[in-house]
Amino acid sequence: MVSGPSGSGKTTLRELLLKSKKLKGKLTKSVSFTTRPKRSGERQGEGYFFLSEQEFKERLRAKKILEWTKYLGYYYGTPRDRLREKLSAGRHLVLCLDLKGASRIKRLYPRNTVTIFILPPSVDALKNRIAGRCSKVKNREIARRLQLARKEVQAAHKYDYSVVNEHLASAVRELEDIVLKEGEN
Repeated sequence: MVSGPSGSGKTTLRELLLKSKKLKGKLTKSVSFTTRPKRSGERQGEGYFFLSEQEFKERLRAKKILEWTKYLGYYYGTPRDRLREKLSAGRHLVLCLDLKGASRIKRLYPRNTVTIFILPPSVDALKNRIAGRCSKVKNREIARRLQLARKEVQAAHKYDYSVVNEHLASAVRELEDIVLKEGEN
Protein backbone atom coordinates (compact mmCIF):
# COMPACT_ATOMS: atom_id res chain seq x y z
CA MET A 1 0.00 0.00 0.00
CA VAL A 2 1.37 3.39 -0.95
CA SER A 3 0.54 6.79 0.48
CA GLY A 4 1.94 10.22 -0.04
CA PRO A 5 0.88 13.80 -0.57
CA SER A 6 -0.82 14.98 -3.73
CA GLY A 7 1.88 15.32 -6.39
CA SER A 8 4.32 12.88 -4.76
CA GLY A 9 3.93 10.49 -7.68
CA LYS A 10 2.26 7.62 -5.82
CA THR A 11 -0.25 6.86 -8.60
CA THR A 12 2.42 7.01 -11.31
CA LEU A 13 4.66 4.74 -9.25
CA ARG A 14 1.80 2.30 -8.66
CA GLU A 15 1.14 2.09 -12.41
CA LEU A 16 4.83 1.50 -13.15
CA LEU A 17 4.98 -1.23 -10.49
CA LEU A 18 2.01 -2.95 -12.09
CA LYS A 19 3.85 -2.90 -15.45
CA SER A 20 7.20 -3.97 -13.97
CA LYS A 21 8.83 -6.98 -15.64
CA LYS A 22 10.47 -7.89 -12.32
CA LEU A 23 7.03 -8.14 -10.68
CA LYS A 24 5.10 -9.64 -13.61
CA GLY A 25 1.96 -11.32 -12.34
CA LYS A 26 2.70 -10.56 -8.68
CA LEU A 27 0.55 -7.45 -8.25
CA THR A 28 -2.90 -6.17 -9.07
CA LYS A 29 -4.36 -2.77 -8.31
CA SER A 30 -7.32 -1.92 -6.19
CA VAL A 31 -9.66 0.48 -7.98
CA SER A 32 -11.22 2.99 -5.57
CA PHE A 33 -14.55 4.76 -5.56
CA THR A 34 -14.46 8.56 -5.82
CA THR A 35 -16.90 11.42 -6.08
CA ARG A 36 -14.43 13.76 -7.78
CA PRO A 37 -14.99 14.54 -11.46
CA LYS A 38 -13.09 12.57 -14.10
CA ARG A 39 -9.90 14.17 -15.34
CA SER A 40 -8.97 14.21 -18.99
CA GLY A 41 -8.21 10.70 -20.24
CA GLU A 42 -9.67 8.88 -17.22
CA ARG A 43 -12.12 6.04 -17.79
CA GLN A 44 -14.70 4.50 -15.47
CA GLY A 45 -13.33 1.44 -13.65
CA GLU A 46 -9.68 1.91 -14.64
CA GLY A 47 -8.26 4.39 -12.16
CA TYR A 48 -11.47 4.95 -10.23
CA PHE A 49 -15.14 4.09 -10.11
CA PHE A 50 -16.73 7.54 -10.38
CA LEU A 51 -19.85 7.90 -8.24
CA SER A 52 -22.16 10.69 -7.22
CA GLU A 53 -21.92 11.74 -3.58
CA GLN A 54 -25.31 10.12 -2.98
CA GLU A 55 -24.16 6.79 -4.51
CA PHE A 56 -21.00 6.90 -2.39
CA LYS A 57 -22.95 7.51 0.82
CA GLU A 58 -25.40 4.71 -0.04
CA ARG A 59 -22.50 2.26 -0.45
CA LEU A 60 -21.00 3.51 2.79
CA ARG A 61 -24.27 2.91 4.67
CA ALA A 62 -24.52 -0.56 3.09
CA LYS A 63 -20.97 -1.30 4.38
CA LYS A 64 -19.69 -1.84 0.83
CA ILE A 65 -16.75 0.48 1.49
CA LEU A 66 -13.90 -0.87 3.61
CA GLU A 67 -12.19 2.45 4.28
CA TRP A 68 -12.85 5.98 3.11
CA THR A 69 -11.77 9.57 3.35
CA LYS A 70 -12.84 13.02 2.24
CA TYR A 71 -10.06 14.93 0.52
CA LEU A 72 -10.45 18.47 -0.84
CA GLY A 73 -14.23 18.10 -0.81
CA TYR A 74 -14.43 14.71 -2.56
CA TYR A 75 -14.95 11.22 -1.14
CA TYR A 76 -12.59 8.31 -1.86
CA GLY A 77 -13.07 4.73 -0.70
CA THR A 78 -11.94 1.13 -1.14
CA PRO A 79 -14.60 -1.34 -2.33
CA ARG A 80 -14.89 -4.04 0.36
CA ASP A 81 -15.96 -6.91 -1.91
CA ARG A 82 -13.26 -6.37 -4.54
CA LEU A 83 -10.51 -6.25 -1.94
CA ARG A 84 -11.71 -9.43 -0.22
CA GLU A 85 -12.11 -11.18 -3.58
CA LYS A 86 -8.53 -10.39 -4.63
CA LEU A 87 -7.09 -11.38 -1.24
CA SER A 88 -9.06 -14.64 -1.24
CA ALA A 89 -7.56 -15.44 -4.64
CA GLY A 90 -4.07 -14.95 -3.15
CA ARG A 91 -3.39 -11.76 -5.10
CA HIS A 92 -1.14 -8.97 -3.84
CA LEU A 93 -2.89 -5.63 -4.16
CA VAL A 94 -1.41 -2.18 -4.55
CA LEU A 95 -3.59 0.49 -2.97
CA CYS A 96 -3.07 4.27 -2.97
CA LEU A 97 -4.44 5.52 0.35
CA ASP A 98 -4.16 8.37 2.79
CA LEU A 99 -2.83 7.88 6.34
CA LYS A 100 -6.27 7.12 7.78
CA GLY A 101 -7.01 4.49 5.12
CA ALA A 102 -3.56 2.93 5.39
CA SER A 103 -3.95 2.68 9.18
CA ARG A 104 -7.37 1.04 8.85
CA ILE A 105 -6.19 -1.55 6.30
CA LYS A 106 -3.09 -2.28 8.42
CA ARG A 107 -5.37 -2.82 11.46
CA LEU A 108 -7.74 -5.10 9.53
CA TYR A 109 -5.04 -7.07 7.69
CA PRO A 110 -1.87 -6.70 9.80
CA ARG A 111 -0.04 -9.75 8.39
CA ASN A 112 -0.97 -8.94 4.79
CA THR A 113 -0.17 -5.22 4.72
CA VAL A 114 3.06 -3.41 3.94
CA THR A 115 2.87 0.39 4.00
CA ILE A 116 5.13 2.64 1.92
CA PHE A 117 5.14 6.43 2.09
CA ILE A 118 6.15 8.28 -1.08
CA LEU A 119 8.00 11.51 -0.36
CA PRO A 120 8.68 14.33 -2.81
CA PRO A 121 12.32 15.44 -3.04
CA SER A 122 11.38 18.94 -1.81
CA VAL A 123 8.45 21.27 -1.20
CA ASP A 124 9.37 23.22 -4.35
CA ALA A 125 9.30 20.04 -6.44
CA LEU A 126 5.93 19.16 -4.95
CA LYS A 127 4.55 22.61 -5.72
CA ASN A 128 5.74 22.35 -9.34
CA ARG A 129 4.22 18.87 -9.72
CA ILE A 130 0.87 19.98 -8.34
CA ALA A 131 0.82 23.10 -10.52
CA GLY A 132 1.86 21.09 -13.59
CA ARG A 133 -0.73 18.37 -13.03
CA CYS A 134 -3.62 20.41 -14.30
CA SER A 135 -3.74 23.82 -15.88
CA LYS A 136 -6.98 24.52 -14.03
CA VAL A 137 -5.43 24.16 -10.56
CA LYS A 138 -5.70 27.54 -8.89
CA ASN A 139 -3.12 29.05 -6.55
CA ARG A 140 -5.55 28.67 -3.64
CA GLU A 141 -5.89 24.93 -4.30
CA ILE A 142 -2.12 24.56 -4.67
CA ALA A 143 -1.72 26.25 -1.27
CA ARG A 144 -4.34 23.91 0.28
CA ARG A 145 -2.62 20.84 -1.18
CA LEU A 146 0.79 22.01 0.07
CA GLN A 147 -0.62 22.65 3.54
CA LEU A 148 -2.08 19.12 3.59
CA ALA A 149 1.18 17.71 2.21
CA ARG A 150 3.19 19.17 5.09
CA LYS A 151 0.89 17.41 7.58
CA GLU A 152 1.01 14.14 5.63
CA VAL A 153 4.82 14.13 5.42
CA GLN A 154 4.97 14.34 9.22
CA ALA A 155 3.28 10.92 9.34
CA ALA A 156 5.85 9.18 7.11
CA HIS A 157 7.55 7.63 10.16
CA LYS A 158 4.39 5.57 10.81
CA TYR A 159 4.93 3.57 7.60
CA ASP A 160 6.99 0.42 7.13
CA TYR A 161 9.06 2.13 4.39
CA SER A 162 9.62 5.59 2.91
CA VAL A 163 10.74 6.20 -0.65
CA VAL A 164 11.84 9.59 -1.98
CA ASN A 165 10.54 10.05 -5.51
CA GLU A 166 13.20 12.34 -6.93
CA HIS A 167 14.10 10.20 -9.95
CA LEU A 168 11.25 8.04 -11.15
CA ALA A 169 13.38 5.10 -12.32
CA SER A 170 15.27 4.79 -9.02
CA ALA A 171 12.03 5.13 -7.01
CA VAL A 172 10.52 2.30 -9.07
CA ARG A 173 13.59 0.10 -8.47
CA GLU A 174 13.40 0.79 -4.74
CA LEU A 175 9.70 -0.12 -4.69
CA GLU A 176 10.34 -3.29 -6.72
CA ASP A 177 12.98 -4.32 -4.19
CA ILE A 178 10.56 -3.74 -1.30
CA VAL A 179 7.82 -5.79 -2.98
CA LEU A 180 10.22 -8.64 -3.76
CA LYS A 181 11.64 -8.63 -0.22
CA GLU A 182 8.23 -8.52 1.44
CA GLY A 183 6.85 -11.15 -0.93
CA GLU A 184 9.44 -13.60 0.42
CA ASN A 185 8.29 -13.07 4.03
